Amino acid sequence: MMETALLNARVLTPQGWRDDLAVVVADGLIRGLASPGNVPSGAKARDLSGRMLLPGFIDCQVNGGGGVLFNDQPSVDGIRAIGAAHRRFGTTGFLPTLISDTVDKMRTAIAAVDTAIAEGVPGVLGIHLEGPFISRQRKGVHAEKYLHVPDAGELRVTESLQQGKTLLTLAPECVAPDAIRELTGHGVIVAAGHSNTDYATVRAALDAGVRGFTHLYNAMSPLTSRAPGMIGAALDDADSWCGVIVDGHHVDPASLRVALKAKPRGKVFLVTDAMPPVGAADPSYVLNGETIVARDGICQTANGTLAGSALSMIDAVRNTVEMLGLPIDEAARMASTYPADFLGLGASRGRIETGYRADFTVLDADLRVTETWIDGLPSNA
Repeated sequence: MMETALLNARVLTPQGWRDDLAVVVADGLIRGLASPGNVPSGAKARDLSGRMLLPGFIDCQVNGGGGVLFNDQPSVDGIRAIGAAHRRFGTTGFLPTLISDTVDKMRTAIAAVDTAIAEGVPGVLGIHLEGPFISRQRKGVHAEKYLHVPDAGELRVTESLQQGKTLLTLAPECVAPDAIRELTGHGVIVAAGHSNTDYATVRAALDAGVRGFTHLYNAMSPLTSRAPGMIGAALDDADSWCGVIVDGHHVDPASLRVALKAKPRGKVFLVTDAMPPVGAADPSYVLNGETIVARDGICQTANGTLAGSALSMIDAVRNTVEMLGLPIDEAARMASTYPADFLGLGASRGRIETGYRADFTVLDADLRVTETWIDGLPSNA
C-alpha cells in the first residue's frame, strides 16, 4: 500500500485550521492526520508550500461544462467531460443534472450515470433530475412541453439508479405527499423547486420527506407579508437544506445574507447550476433550440430568462467571501461539508478526517485552485 503524505499545508479540519498536520493518504482514503515528524516511513512526501488544503468541493447541480450539456450528451463520455471541466475549479464530486426532458431521456441519463460510476469516472456521485414534475408558472428556462404531473410509473423511473445518489427536484403542487413519502422511502433525495405553491403545501411536502430546496429564491413563490410562499417555508424550516447560486446575478447578496441568518449554520450550501461554457473556450451553447451566449458571467435567453450559470465552484466560494462577507473556511464548508451532509454522504466525504475519502481542493493565497485530488489522486488545475 503506497502512502502519500501531504506536508506543509494549512489544513481545514472540522475543528478549524491546522498548520501542524501531515495528511496521510493511501488507497483513496485519508489514513491518518499526523504531526510532520510522525509521517510513516516510506510515505511519499508532497510539499504543498503553505497552501490551503480543503475538503474537495461537491456540486449538486451541474447541467454541463467543458462545452457539454448533459441533456444533449447523457452518456459516460459526456459525464466524463463535464467532470473533467469542473475538476479544474476544485470540484471533486458532482451530480450531473438533467433539466426537464422526456422520460426516455431520464432513463438514458440514469443508465449513463450508473455506468459512469461502475467504470470509476472521477467525481460522479449520482444524478440530479431537475424536473419535469414542476410548475409551468415557475418553469424558468425549462421547456414547458415536458412539464407534467407524473404517474406512478414515471416516479418509479426516478428511483431506478442502482449506484450513487438520486436527487429529484419537484414542485409540491405536482406530486402529492404520499408519493413524496414513497420516493424518499426508496432512497430518493427530494428537493422542492420551480414551484408556485403556497406555504401550507410546502410544509406538507417537508413533513412528507422533502429534504431541501433547489436554488433558493429562484423559480419559487416569493415571501410576502401574508403569503410566505416557498421562500418563507424554506427559511422558516430549521431541518431542510437550501442550495444557493452565488454569482451576483441569480440572487442579490443581501437576500443571501438574510438566508444565512435565517437558516441554522450548515443548512445553506453552494451550487453552480453550471452550463457548458464553464471550462470551455466557447461561451455559447444551445438549450431548447435557442443559442445562448454567456456574457459577463450571465447566461440568459433573448427574453432575459436566466439559463443556468457560467459559474465554477471556486468562483462561488470567492463570491461567498467577497459578496457575503464570510471567512474562507465557512465558504469552503458551504462548498464541501454541507452539500455532503445534504446528500447523506457526511460520514465519508466533505471533511478532512481519518477514514474519509481523499478528495481535496488546494488553493493558493489568492483563492486559486492549484490542485484537485479525487480518490487520493492529484491533478494540477
